[in-house]
Amino acid sequence: MNTNNVIDARQAQALVAGEFDDSIVPALVDYIRIPNKSPDFDPDWASNGHMHEAMDLIVEWCREHPVNGMELEVVELPGRTPLLFIEIPGGIDDTVLLYGHMDKQPEMTGWNEGLGPWTPVLRGDRLYGRGGADDGYSTFSSLLALRILQEQGIPHARCVVIIEGSEESGSPDLPFYIDHLRGRIGEPSLVVCLDSGAGNYDQLWCTTSLRGMVTGNLHVDVIREGVHSGDAGGVVPSSFRVLRILLSRLENETDGRILPNWLHAEIPGQRVEQARAATEVIGDRLWARFPWHDGVQPMAGDPVELVLNRTWRPALAITGAGGLPDIGNAGNTLRPGTSVRVSLRLPPGISGEDAAAQLTELLTQDPPHGARVRFAAVGNDGWNAPPLAAWLEAALLESSQTYFGKPSMYMGEGGTIPFMAMLGAEFPNAQFLVTGVLGPESNAHGPNEFLHIPTAQKLTCCVAETLRQHALRDGDDAGTF
Repeated sequence: MNTNNVIDARQAQALVAGEFDDSIVPALVDYIRIPNKSPDFDPDWASNGHMHEAMDLIVEWCREHPVNGMELEVVELPGRTPLLFIEIPGGIDDTVLLYGHMDKQPEMTGWNEGLGPWTPVLRGDRLYGRGGADDGYSTFSSLLALRILQEQGIPHARCVVIIEGSEESGSPDLPFYIDHLRGRIGEPSLVVCLDSGAGNYDQLWCTTSLRGMVTGNLHVDVIREGVHSGDAGGVVPSSFRVLRILLSRLENETDGRILPNWLHAEIPGQRVEQARAATEVIGDRLWARFPWHDGVQPMAGDPVELVLNRTWRPALAITGAGGLPDIGNAGNTLRPGTSVRVSLRLPPGISGEDAAAQLTELLTQDPPHGARVRFAAVGNDGWNAPPLAAWLEAALLESSQTYFGKPSMYMGEGGTIPFMAMLGAEFPNAQFLVTGVLGPESNAHGPNEFLHIPTAQKLTCCVAETLRQHALRDGDDAGTF
């Protein structure tokens, strides 16, 4: 038994490096090959079998590399994607919930030569392919962090690991599983989520907030079938122009500012200060990490404003279109209609459900020229972290210094993890560590996604240190996260 209850960092790093080399990277290589797209992108996921194949791979690894006392079950409610539920007993009467997901975004175009979404490629420290970093590694790192503690005789709380299969679709299945498993989950005092980003690969990054999101398909129809543009041009309104008018109700096309006041939230002063501190560390890398064409500029010159834009302000992206033929097949035809996929990021604190309802009214009321307009949307809430307990702040600082050699950093993320808002409401007294490996150029959801392996290894050790200090903490004193 480790009477000092202190992790031997070298021993931990050796265990993690060896396990990544021997089993985790090979497992991730096989995992990347599986096109287990989220249900939104593969409605036939159940019959196609990729989701179950990915789950079987993860389960097999867990059983071949068990943690002491581990009980594992794949839970599958009727019509829902499967969920992996793992329970590990602990030496103290407390519970930690660790979360990740195993479904993936679709392929996306633009992969570099030799790379592809389902083609795992290891180049130096980077493992390329869809889903390794977002976030196929999460199951492996969660169990390996517990093995660090168990092999060194260091106590930890009871741990529950949940790996879901619908996160990239907005986690529609997760509420049903949380309700179904509520009694088995218990009352976690700490939630660890391994599905977030990092400002660099040089230190531990902790996510302080997440944006919500409204997604929906906007359809504009003007005629029943396409007609000769020379005959109808100037008589029949262009569905594309009508669509532009509708989107201008939402967004200022000059600067990208979202117009309705009800889509904005007050930014807490502390989040502004954290944004300023983050920009002092990462500087121009905040925007230079993106694959810009020559001459294209970011939306603001002040890096602090850019951080706030991507974390606390609404932003619109059109992520798909319908009714538009490929340019090579674009005849001189006035098309009957145009459709776009709307993706609107919401500030923390703005209700996704309410925003979806109000956005539907904004886009469909009084359509120009009386065009037929339809909009079907769903919304997810964002999340703002509760005050950080002193013990957790100390654990994050110590683990980052130990394994990265630099202090931990705090910054909001622009993405959406519906699970966090759900758990924040379900367990209001819990502490949260939301972190991840999606650093510069890792490009989750886009082409050339990669897992930075050294960061995943260091992060695993940081999770172990956090679990150690959670088990040894005194009281529930809170700091100023």
